[in-house]
Amino acid sequence: MSIVNPGPKYPPTKGEVWPKPQHETTELTYYTFDPSNFKVKVTNNTCDILTSAIERYSYIVRSLKPQRDQRPVSRTERRQRALQAQTLKLGVLQELQVQLTEPCEDYPHLEMDEKYRLSVSAVSILSSSSVWGILRGLETFAQKFYISDDMNELRINTSVVEDFPEYAHRGLLLDTGRHYISVPNILLTLDAMAMNKMNVFHWHIVDDQSFPYQSEKFPDLSLYGAYHSSMVYTKDNIAQIVEYARLRGIRVLPEFDVPGHTRSWGNAYPNILTPCYRGNEVVGLGPMNPIRNITYKMIRDLFHEVQARFPDKYLHIGGDEVEMLCWRSNPEIREYLQENGLKVEELHALFMQNTIPLLADGSKIVVWQEVFDEDVPLTSDTLVQVWKNDWVGEMVKVLEAGHRVLFSSAWYLDHLGAEWPTLYVSDPRDMVRDATGNDTLTAGVIGGEACMWGEMVDDRNVISRVWPRASAVAERLWSAPKSSQHRRYYFEMSPQPEVYRRMEEHVCRMNRRGIAAQPASGPGFCLV
Repeated sequence: MSIVNPGPKYPPTKGEVWPKPQHETTELTYYTFDPSNFKVKVTNNTCDILTSAIERYSYIVRSLKPQRDQRPVSRTERRQRALQAQTLKLGVLQELQVQLTEPCEDYPHLEMDEKYRLSVSAVSILSSSSVWGILRGLETFAQKFYISDDMNELRINTSVVEDFPEYAHRGLLLDTGRHYISVPNILLTLDAMAMNKMNVFHWHIVDDQSFPYQSEKFPDLSLYGAYHSSMVYTKDNIAQIVEYARLRGIRVLPEFDVPGHTRSWGNAYPNILTPCYRGNEVVGLGPMNPIRNITYKMIRDLFHEVQARFPDKYLHIGGDEVEMLCWRSNPEIREYLQENGLKVEELHALFMQNTIPLLADGSKIVVWQEVFDEDVPLTSDTLVQVWKNDWVGEMVKVLEAGHRVLFSSAWYLDHLGAEWPTLYVSDPRDMVRDATGNDTLTAGVIGGEACMWGEMVDDRNVISRVWPRASAVAERLWSAPKSSQHRRYYFEMSPQPEVYRRMEEHVCRMNRRGIAAQPASGPGFCLV
């Protein structure tokens, strides 16, 4: 027999922060919020990023309006509420002083400082040496507000938060090649990322199925390769997305995957792709043709245009899932292999070696793990994204070779069976530590990404499929367990009840801000 109690499965917390801060002390005493008697004061440096953030968060907090509960309240409950109000209330929140101690940087970057300190009292103080830290602190400040049990007041508890991220790269991959995702939904995704303190939007723009990037140098790519003329990202769209992300401290990392996942390029430029044969018959087009100069000229010209539009130093050039069988079937390529004494598997490495120098001066790259596995010479600042099985062994090999790791293997959001508690427990540094006993190697794991591949998501469901599952990854990357909590087998850990309760509050918080996150953990409700 199963007994079910009424009410939410996990009652939500009140004013608890997601992702969990590194150090936080919160008291029972609280202040109420009256928008007419509250101001934000910038006491040091300022810039457009800070001004925009203060306007944004001021609106968010002022939009939190208590909704009076119409249910009858018992005499005992009224007495308890009155007693609580008398003993805990300190007054009205008066001011938030924002102290940015160093000048603003223009764009977020991999090594940016996101540390901040927040002290909540009648005159609250948020301080950081970086505008990126101020952004994270403003998000924390906004999340600490909650509505009183009697629904009459907006409150914030006395507290001190000292916070910083465990991992520098905390990303979300969104695939817009399998299904087109509209610009408004991309902007909404960036809002949700900021709420979860994620800082890299990995934009997998194009793929085999469609080419929605509108190029000025090669307009036929999207003209013939996009699903529809309305389903393209123009130069202005990209500028809007990059600026929207910049104001939220989020890097936009574009990915143009080569030499595979490029069939849509061939609608306009079939000569850069490899004809695949069955016997003497051409049966279709496969990966880029690695032995034609025209292929590399086009890559160089297109990548230079892309890098001019995206200010981040890093460009993701893919390198995964190349159809070797197509290369092997092609008579022209077989002849090239024979003349040069190469195996078909070595073509992948040759292609990547030819492609990497084509990027703009000062470029840095991200690649999928196959590029490393093919022994392509890579610089020490190349980021290798691990995504396949045997991910612990792969991470160790990459780290021992002196490269840095981005981890994604356990965080594929298109795997619908992976609910947020499963995603929550995977910590890549713990995996490496468990496997090697080497704490030094773990520093090379600089972060990771939740990946939302687009086969089964479009504008109608992408937001609810991503959130709150990506929130679990966000907390793991921001506030990973310390060594004192180290566990022998990472997969044996499950979230504590406190995490479930904070997740319930966070889902409702996202819904209030227009992020249609799906229910987190069973029966419950949100007052939106």
